[in-house]
Amino acid sequence: MGKYLAILNGTADDTDKATLTEQQQRDFMHAWAAWARKNEHALIDPGAPLFRKKLVTTHGIEDFTDTKTGYAIVEAETHEDAAQLFSDHPHITLMPGNSIEVLECPPTPS
Repeated sequence: MGKYLAILNGTADDTDKATLTEQQQRDFMHAWAAWARKNEHALIDPGAPLFRKKLVTTHGIEDFTDTKTGYAIVEAETHEDAAQLFSDHPHITLMPGNSIEVLECPPTPS
């Protein structure tokens, strides 16, 4: 079994987010919870939203923004299996253009 990091990318700006009704937000949260229950066998970390962000370089630390809105960590037999777990994740249908990156996290060499 391998470990995989899923990064949720969102296309919505503040105006787009404001168009979501409370009911749509509730429906999304219910759909996300149903997805998590269906895939609980594979979830190592169900994840969380990604908010305030800092970029650390040799030049210092600065705030930054990007499209990454959340993460999750799963375990699967193959990279394809891990990606398939997210094929029906409600995030990809919440806003047009939303996507999920699935990255392999190989074991650290000893």
